[in-house]
Amino acid sequence: MRINNNTILITGGVTGIGLALTGIFVRGGNEVIICGRRQEKLHEAQCLFPGIQTKVCDVSDLSDRQRLFEWVIEKFPTLNMLVNNAAIQKQIDFVKGVDLHLAGENEIGINFSAPVELSTLFIPHLMEQDEAAIVNVSSGLGFVPLAMMPVYCATKAALHSFSWSLRHQLRKTNIKVFEVIPPTVDTELDRGAREKRKQEHRGIPPIEVAEATLAGLAKDVFEITIGQSQDLRTRTPREAEDLFERMNGNW
Repeated sequence: MRINNNTILITGGVTGIGLALTGIFVRGGNEVIICGRRQEKLHEAQCLFPGIQTKVCDVSDLSDRQRLFEWVIEKFPTLNMLVNNAAIQKQIDFVKGVDLHLAGENEIGINFSAPVELSTLFIPHLMEQDEAAIVNVSSGLGFVPLAMMPVYCATKAALHSFSWSLRHQLRKTNIKVFEVIPPTVDTELDRGAREKRKQEHRGIPPIEVAEATLAGLAKDVFEITIGQSQDLRTRTPREAEDLFERMNGNW
């Protein structure tokens, strides 16, 4: 996959991995569009990278996804890469009762439904480009989960499965399907869980994920496993069970 002269849409491009990807793609000579739920964060990102285009969008909302698609196709007809990066992470204890839509944050909608439905919307357009890609950002926790974040981990496991199947379905087209599988990353997403785990390890910087993603795209590495995620990805079922017990024993 070429890594310059692309037109790229990144969901959740205002912080963490998304912002790091925005910067590395801009520096590589690509046109970058980002979306996010907060206008002030979009403005901050645009101040960092003045050449980017921004759009307020809640990707968990079906109408917002449709509006985003229509706006991008109208304004940026050369779009050839969709990066499904937006995600939220919530600590949930089902024993205590659960409101999965607390504060309007739909973890399943943002982390899984949005990548599936945005891919569905954009695939016909991407098939018209000379070279195109869908990049899904999952997680090593999709292979060995943390029990305190059951829905987040499950959505990442589902995104891995979806990426695998979609790659197979599109194998005879011009669209390449990549999956980025980071380990713990030092972002706003992980801070609450990190404190709960009482771990000093802050995770790798988002720029390391962005750099590994760019290198993987350039070499057509379709599953870009980064750092500790390589270990989680390759464990046998028994090894994964043992690690799960060690990771979750004190929770």
